[in-house]
Amino acid sequence: MQTEALMEKQRSFFDSGKTLDISFRVRALDRLEQSLLACEDRLYAALRKDLGKSRAEAYMCEIGLTLSELRYMKKHVRSFSRSRRVRTPLAQFHAKSFTVQEPYGVVLIMSPWNYPVLLTLEPLIGAIAAGNCCVIKPSAYAPATSSVLTRMLSEAYEEGYVAAVEGGRRENEHLLEQKFDYIFFTGGVKVGKLVMEKASVHLTPVTLELGGKSPCIIDHTADLRTAARRLIFGKYLNCGQTCVAPDYVLVDAQVQRELLACICREIRKQYGEQPLQNDAYGKMINRKHFDRVLGLIDREKLVCGGEYKEDTLQIAPTVLGDVTEEDVVMQEEIFGPVLPVLPVASMDEAYAFVKRRPRPLALYLFTADRKTEDRFLRGVSFGGGCVNDTVIHLATSRMGFGGVGNSGMGSYHGRKSFETFSHEKSMVKKYNWLDLPMRYQPYNERKEKLVRMFVR
Repeated sequence: MQTEALMEKQRSFFDSGKTLDISFRVRALDRLEQSLLACEDRLYAALRKDLGKSRAEAYMCEIGLTLSELRYMKKHVRSFSRSRRVRTPLAQFHAKSFTVQEPYGVVLIMSPWNYPVLLTLEPLIGAIAAGNCCVIKPSAYAPATSSVLTRMLSEAYEEGYVAAVEGGRRENEHLLEQKFDYIFFTGGVKVGKLVMEKASVHLTPVTLELGGKSPCIIDHTADLRTAARRLIFGKYLNCGQTCVAPDYVLVDAQVQRELLACICREIRKQYGEQPLQNDAYGKMINRKHFDRVLGLIDREKLVCGGEYKEDTLQIAPTVLGDVTEEDVVMQEEIFGPVLPVLPVASMDEAYAFVKRRPRPLALYLFTADRKTEDRFLRGVSFGGGCVNDTVIHLATSRMGFGGVGNSGMGSYHGRKSFETFSHEKSMVKKYNWLDLPMRYQPYNERKEKLVRMFVR
């Protein structure tokens, strides 16, 4: 249907007040869970077609995490929705101060192609829980999954409440011309800037979940075998097409050779001697992306991997050694299965390297040294991360997830999702049996003394 007509339907539905009922929201979350479970097999097939994801990976990183967030939100939405008492200043005696959560209204959720189920439905869960009407724009780069999600949502909800709009750039442009009450975007920095520009026309608040070159720092005190195993998991999950994947490694030069040996051994252990023959190993999303990532591989610095299959758009897990800051692979976010390893003389050098670059979405540090840990966690700005692991920090509903600076603004997951899609009203309820006269004209010296006594 036409975008303008859809917006009118959503406005009308929101103005009806139905979404203000917490029981209505809980029932809506119930329907989403039931629909997701009913469409589970279709979503597995779609994810396989779009990204080559195995059933195990699709459940672990998409369906399972979505169900976990859904069930967490269903359990807590009533408590998140309650008004909260806060302390009242003595100068406002006698009164009650409290906050009230209200939905923004009609919100737009624009999701990416790399985790098309998770990154569409997780923000939707927060938007529904907070009482909004939602327009969903799935990515055209994952057409099979987009089609299943669109049908699933149309069967679960009337389009005045939740609707998915399929299509590409033209549909994106039409949606961004509309006046939404909130926009939630996940994707690249370039499009994120466009979203923010379009939102500014209507002064629409936004959450931008972007990306960047997320570093992995490994010092000489780290358990290198464990570091390699956890690094390989985080880097090559979804063929490196993960916004929080370790983009590059800064390793203490004295252990670089040993680390590279551990990494190559771990790749063979996890993916086999012939990764491209591994049925559980995915593929690049499209030919353009495939060609771009191949162009980042410097064959002279190849440590392991580098094989590829054009017909299936697959690139084997690849490691580059002795990489420098000037190499082409360090000029952009990789978003693919290529891991550059840069030796550093010390953690001072690693610290300075990360500090002079744009703030990343994630940072991973492998160390047994508490001082090194404290230095990076307190001194370097980044969205979130792990010490002695990778990517798992986002797999929880009890902490927010989001970027900072170039890697994004705002956060979500659990309570943070509810807060992201809610406006918090600050309220004071004043009682009539006492009215302190000091705030009223005419002012005099006695009233000024009382003000100074109470307001300090």
